[in-house]
Amino acid sequence: MNGIHPFRVLRAKPLWIANGVITGVLALLFTVFYVGANIDPAGHMKNLPVGLVNSDKGASAGGKQVNLGAQITESIKKSTAGGGKIDWKVMDEKEMKEELGKGKLYGALVVPGDFTSSVTALTGTAATQNPVRPALTVLTNQSAGSLGSSMARQATTAAAENASLEVGKELTAQSGSGQAKLPTASRILLADPAAVTIKDGHPLDSHSGFGLTAFYYALVLVVCGMLAANVISGQVDHALGYTHSDMGPLRLHRPLIRATRVQTLVISSTFMIGLSLLMGTLVMAGAVGLMGMDASHLPLLWLYSVAAIAVTGIGALTLLAVFGTPGMLLVTLVFIAMAVPTANATTPIQALPGFYRFLAEFEPLRQITGGVRSILYYDAQGDAGLTRGWVMMAAGLVAAVLFGFGVLGWYDRKGLHRIPVPVETEPEETAVPA
Repeated sequence: MNGIHPFRVLRAKPLWIANGVITGVLALLFTVFYVGANIDPAGHMKNLPVGLVNSDKGASAGGKQVNLGAQITESIKKSTAGGGKIDWKVMDEKEMKEELGKGKLYGALVVPGDFTSSVTALTGTAATQNPVRPALTVLTNQSAGSLGSSMARQATTAAAENASLEVGKELTAQSGSGQAKLPTASRILLADPAAVTIKDGHPLDSHSGFGLTAFYYALVLVVCGMLAANVISGQVDHALGYTHSDMGPLRLHRPLIRATRVQTLVISSTFMIGLSLLMGTLVMAGAVGLMGMDASHLPLLWLYSVAAIAVTGIGALTLLAVFGTPGMLLVTLVFIAMAVPTANATTPIQALPGFYRFLAEFEPLRQITGGVRSILYYDAQGDAGLTRGWVMMAAGLVAAVLFGFGVLGWYDRKGLHRIPVPVETEPEETAVPA
């Protein structure tokens, strides 16, 4: 024993500085990624895709054919009031339903087929004391994300109300002195002729968490992968004798079995693939079987779950193997800190600042969430996010393998072993007497 009291390490300035820098940077980064991404979604919103459908068949008014629905949709499309926040997608009703059913639209505005005839009836000679007010329909899509759907609903409702007022001004100007002949109810409605109704454009089952079960399910897969990587890495190191294992008051240490860094990663990755079968099964059984989450395409969901855990885990194992202890911090940043805000779940990508949109292009949680969402909500359609999920997981796996085995192979070739290999020395020559 050297006689130095253990508490003296509390006086070591380098220890305070090192821990302070690491924990401080982590606190700052988590704040930047979580709060920064979500502090002003409306202010950062740009090109949120919303459908614009004109089903109006038009009507004859004043001796000419009129289509007020076309006027409304054209006015909304050309309007600059939104500052580019909404990307109006002009389409027919069939296309709109297909896009809502793939999560490519956050909502839609639909002008009904009898809109013009209903509006012009307010100014015609047949106007009654109880005129029928035509309705513009705002469709929501919670399956694409509840916040994004809410933002689309607010913007679309405002656009519909403004369009109704514009049509009202035009009709009022055209009717002129003829308004005095109209019933009181018709004169009141003439200034704002259209009602706005809100409906669910892509209804979900009751146990779908208002469109958030896909995100939370994907988050569980990612967390299982990264936590399993940490467990497997530690257990493999213990089995090879590189580290000890504490079990309560007991400390276990196995004899050293020398393994190269590449061999260690192969062993860990093999465990990761095997245990992903177990974890993927239990995640799906827990979510669907125990908790009653609404889900279909169960064999595909199981396969996707297993693959997502395996790829995430191998990626985490690679970072741990290449960077050592700091690798766990990188794993936390890559798979949690940067991933959750950019997953296109709680906040749509279109409402994120530019830097976060860039991260969303390759962050693993966003890709995995898209695939799970497609399976759960969109009948496992490839172009609803499933194809992108598979492709990006494959790309991530290839990148992890190339990076991990490339760097670790270089470590091994340079002799940078985890425990230095003893150098064998030749026996010294001794003089033999003649």
